[in-house]
Amino acid sequence: MDLWHKRNWKIKTQFQVRVQRSNGSDSMVSSSDSLVPGEREKNGKFTNGGTGEKVKSRTVFEGENGTSKSRVEEKLIKDAITEELEALWDDGYGTKTIKDCLEGAKELIKPDGGPPRWFCPVECGQPLKDSPLLLFLPGIDGIGFSLSLHHKALGKAFEVRILHIPVYDQTPFEGLVKLVGESVRSVYVSSPTKPIYLVGESFGGCLALAVAACNPDIDLVLVLANPATSFGRSQLQPLFPLLEALPYESYRRRLPYFLGFVLGNLPKIATTGIENKVPLRLQLEQLAGNLTHFLSSLGVLVDIFPKDTLLWKLKLLKSAAGYTNSRLHAVNAEVLVMASGRDRMLPSAEEAKRLKRTLRNCTVRYFKHNGHTLLLEDGVSLLSIIKGTRKYRRSRRIDYVSDFLPPSMSEFRRILDITGLFRCAVGSVVFSILDDGKIVKGLGGVPNEGPVVIVGNHMLVGLEVVSLGEEFLREKNIMIRGLSHPELFTRRVQDLFGDISTVNWLRLTGVVPVNATNFFRLLSTKSYVLLHPGGAREALHFKGEEHKLIWPDEPEFVRMAARFGATIVPFGAVGEDDFLQMVLDGRDMKQIPLVSDFLRELRQSTEKVRDKSKGEVANPETLLPVVLPKLPGRLYYLEEMLQDKEQAKQLYMHIKSQVESNIDYLLQKRKEDPYRNIFDRITYQALNSPIHEIPSFDP
Repeated sequence: MDLWHKRNWKIKTQFQVRVQRSNGSDSMVSSSDSLVPGEREKNGKFTNGGTGEKVKSRTVFEGENGTSKSRVEEKLIKDAITEELEALWDDGYGTKTIKDCLEGAKELIKPDGGPPRWFCPVECGQPLKDSPLLLFLPGIDGIGFSLSLHHKALGKAFEVRILHIPVYDQTPFEGLVKLVGESVRSVYVSSPTKPIYLVGESFGGCLALAVAACNPDIDLVLVLANPATSFGRSQLQPLFPLLEALPYESYRRRLPYFLGFVLGNLPKIATTGIENKVPLRLQLEQLAGNLTHFLSSLGVLVDIFPKDTLLWKLKLLKSAAGYTNSRLHAVNAEVLVMASGRDRMLPSAEEAKRLKRTLRNCTVRYFKHNGHTLLLEDGVSLLSIIKGTRKYRRSRRIDYVSDFLPPSMSEFRRILDITGLFRCAVGSVVFSILDDGKIVKGLGGVPNEGPVVIVGNHMLVGLEVVSLGEEFLREKNIMIRGLSHPELFTRRVQDLFGDISTVNWLRLTGVVPVNATNFFRLLSTKSYVLLHPGGAREALHFKGEEHKLIWPDEPEFVRMAARFGATIVPFGAVGEDDFLQMVLDGRDMKQIPLVSDFLRELRQSTEKVRDKSKGEVANPETLLPVVLPKLPGRLYYLEEMLQDKEQAKQLYMHIKSQVESNIDYLLQKRKEDPYRNIFDRITYQALNSPIHEIPSFDP
């Protein structure tokens, strides 16, 4: 077994990033049985329904001379991480810059005379038990340094191995296909029930597809970032002969700037690792430092691509594209294509459309403002994309319960960016009822251990779930699992949102399709399950039905909750009439000729949830209403732990009655709230405290 000594990157501060050499080394292994992932123990658990412990990591604040950073700077970072984020695991995303990647590349490009082989980065650490294997196949650089921003996050979910192709190596494409194929088959023999992930960047995308075509019977998941199968149509083809004709010195001077322009989106590369929650002055300082270091380090690209090496790589790319395109028909693997809209190297957006038409099982995600080096650019988290597109699984079929990975700090921060305006506008406040009947602000009346079923009403388009989920995470460090309409998880919805959309981020929070199996499994793991019996019919209600319960006739969930001894927590939510004005409801939409024809076709293809015997909520038409925002009022919740556990029908009616009672209570009491108006809340927040601490009515 060969040993590969490389640097181990560690974060010292959010403002000063250093490179520190590790005394340890990483193993570089050939495509033999030593690649097979071993049984590695968990190094921690994630918060999930109160069943696991949270894992926290510490950031060491150290100045340039070894002294502590000022308390002011430390406070700025602490204040930037909200209480919600402190409950989540740190995936390390956003703590590295392009400077770190280039420093690591300097170590990786040192010639050692060895053949292509695999290595595991130190930063990947210990993944969860039974994690699948991820093999990263690099671009034409061959060293795989572009994955360094994602090491820590991927290491929590996968056994990570990176293919290292030394700078001066000239193994033909068929030889690389054979090497990777042997590795894949050796892992498959030892773990035939686990999927194997092949993540390919540019040239590596061709390699991944070629290996999949040669191994159609192995369960492979391909994640391709701007695959080079379109190399023959590259807009740079006329420039390649000019590179060959350039004198050596002229080549050395011009290549860094040429590649720097072609390979990536420079502004997005430079902003990688900059914390957007710190003051603007510090952001600008770090941006200037990143740009300066990036431009001064472009010489590293000359060491990665000596002239003879680059000419060989271009021939290798041409060979790879031809070999792979002739075998696309044999690919049976599940494929996710990540395509950049501003790729100056390849026509990646058009190629993604072609691959989607050609491959049997292909999903595409577009990144309109990114360049060719997608994985190095700000805002692109590989693990988040894999999870958000439902590609993460540990067996042949995805299990929404056991395969769920709670969101990390960086993922939840992005979710907050999406929901931030809504949270600020509605200023939600949550009340609960203690055992003695006293109503208190917060979730003091909700049990601290699962299983718990949180049952309540759906407001218009289900917006109440946003604030409710955040409140549980902030106050109780609990990730509630929502049950949602299966249509949200269909290929049609994914295709409708071709980029990384709100729908994808919603999946990261643990929402699962509503069915008896998923409900059973969530309760068996003692999770906190959020259930809306009214479903889509209640969320897409008609005019005049605000705050009306539209529930099925039968108690579908009560018996199963009783089987597991789950605590049922009824809640009522009010406030939609305070911030949304319905202009057209579903009945109005059906009266529009062109819209009605479209809705009829949509109805036929929508997955059924209930049969016709379940009353008004049985398989409603999912017709999104037309709404306009109003001057926002406030969103209110009231929750009460249910003590009565009699017969299912009686208990069901009692739950429904309790939810209606909670709604009536909130509708009356909100009139006493001095901060119901958004302007009063904004003023109080600016002068006193964060959103969740703004006072409300006296319960």
